[in-house]
Amino acid sequence: MNQDVLLSLCPGLELQSQEPLSAHTTFRVGGSAKLMAFPRSEEEMAAILQACSAAGEVPLILGNGSNVLAPDQGLEQVVICTKNLSEIKIQGSCIIAGAGCTMAKLATAACSAGLTGLEFAHGIPGTVGGGTVMNAGAYGGELKDVITEVRCLDLQGTPVIKRGDELDFGYRHSCFDNGDYVILSVTVQLQPGDSAQIKAQMDTLATRRRDSQPLEYPSAGSTFKRPAGHYAAKLIQDCGLKGRSVGGAQVSTKHAGFVINTGGATSRDILQLIQEIQDEVLRQTGVALEPEVKLL
Repeated sequence: MNQDVLLSLCPGLELQSQEPLSAHTTFRVGGSAKLMAFPRSEEEMAAILQACSAAGEVPLILGNGSNVLAPDQGLEQVVICTKNLSEIKIQGSCIIAGAGCTMAKLATAACSAGLTGLEFAHGIPGTVGGGTVMNAGAYGGELKDVITEVRCLDLQGTPVIKRGDELDFGYRHSCFDNGDYVILSVTVQLQPGDSAQIKAQMDTLATRRRDSQPLEYPSAGSTFKRPAGHYAAKLIQDCGLKGRSVGGAQVSTKHAGFVINTGGATSRDILQLIQEIQDEVLRQTGVALEPEVKLL
């Protein structure tokens, strides 16, 4: 796939070559993407997918880059960034949000409309699309609790709608995990509430997050999934790994569940530290930690 082919199929498409992935991921690491497209409409998204399919390429879909680790050597595939697909529509107690809408923007819109059910999502740094793929959650809430419908495209650009059990939501899991679909928009069903109370709850959770998490450093949030019967952060701390560093990567001294970029970290540093954490926790406790961060 080359730039001229995409532009011939999508005149006016925003397209960048050799775009640094470090500028589009919250770890702030990674080399350049061969091509990065920024579709402004569902029609452009479909055209890009059709072009990639015809060329035998599978694109990478990137939202806010808040749960991924990009490689130092970059990517030779087409990357599609959904940030421009961020429209919000409020229909009674339902909200339809574009895949590129941030979770914070969606939660704020719900609050302004006097709709409760998304307070937990306000501090999650990702987009609606990325959050849906991994069934993002925090403080006792998960997207599966509010999502009723997801509009998406298959990799050939054909529209698909997923509802109910088809979404296959579980802990950090959905039917979108395997990459066979590209999310366009999500419908959430909320309940009427008092905007002032909703805002107060969001502020309380934001304070808890600031007090307990290393938000001042680049990271990808929780590095590992919660192992059955345990908490990853406690296992890591109990194994004496708080503060462990490899190059510019460090196990946060504030919250052991976070690997952070203290400055100048490479993807290689972060990967090596993740491996060291897994090895040491397994050696000391017998528990195998599984990364929550998607390793590209």
